[in-house]
Amino acid sequence: MASIFTKIVQGEIPCYKVAEDEHYLAFLDVNPNAKGHTLCIPKQEVDKLFDMENEAYLGLMQFAKKVAAGLEKTVPCKRIGMAVIGLEVPHAHVHLIPLNEMDEMRFQNKVKLTPEEFETLAKNIQSNL
Repeated sequence: MASIFTKIVQGEIPCYKVAEDEHYLAFLDVNPNAKGHTLCIPKQEVDKLFDMENEAYLGLMQFAKKVAAGLEKTVPCKRIGMAVIGLEVPHAHVHLIPLNEMDEMRFQNKVKLTPEEFETLAKNIQSNL
């Protein structure tokens, strides 16, 4: 059965898209740790990050680096944190989280944004890529 991320790739579920190319997609996390929390995924469904072929894995990291640079230009923060956990969705993905304090990496405290705030943020990040 297709993961929720595959359904997003296929357009069955909407997302706040930040970046996309032939192989990868970046979109805002709808339950973010911090404003700008972004997920980068391969379009091909692979359960575990380290099960990806080397070329696809390296491509995902290069894609995430580009997205992180745009994110850092858009959201005021001390740095962009990266996490790979992979327990919540069986589809390889990288979390990019604008950080001002360590608690923003704990996945316990969440921030709320309106749909309009998500849309504006996604467009602003896109313009900084």
